Amino acid sequence: MANLVYVDNSNVWIEGMHLASVKSGKAKNLSEAIQKNICDYSWKFDFGRLLHFTGGEKTEIKRAVLFGSRPPKNDSLWSAAEANGFEVVVYDRNFSNKEKKIDTDVVANMMEDSFTIVNKEEDEMILVSGDKDYVPAIIKIRSRNIKVVCCFWSQAASELKQCVDEFISLDEFHSYLAIT
Repeated sequence: MANLVYVDNSNVWIEGMHLASVKSGKAKNLSEAIQKNICDYSWKFDFGRLLHFTGGEKTEIKRAVLFGSRPPKNDSLWSAAEANGFEVVVYDRNFSNKEKKIDTDVVANMMEDSFTIVNKEEDEMILVSGDKDYVPAIIKIRSRNIKVVCCFWSQAASELKQCVDEFISLDEFHSYLAIT
């Protein structure tokens, strides 16, 4: 069995900061943190721990891809991700400083891999994101008897949680996944 891991960097980081704001007392609860966009900006996730948690031992990982937007030139974010075993896909932000192309490229990669490198009988595709934009692609992948797992914070879209074979909440591993 092998795992293919697809991570939406901003999505997992921003929602992790919302949860961190509750744990640090900056927000009363997760609903408030999300609605008022209260984040604990000191919280950062450890790429190596995230990959190990979601993908298992390196021998069990067929592919691990981290998708995100280009950081400032002096930022070592993507170097750290690559050093921890991720293939990194980076896009420039648009003129309004918004991320674009991330979700669609995650979907494109998952669909392509489902036809080209996934062994249906043994492999699992693991999505680390919480958007319901992924639901149509996951339904199509699962219709071909490929197992899809979503690992994300508990605030993932309920429709996404319902359409995967298994949903694993990262909440109880929040401290483990943090850079210490």
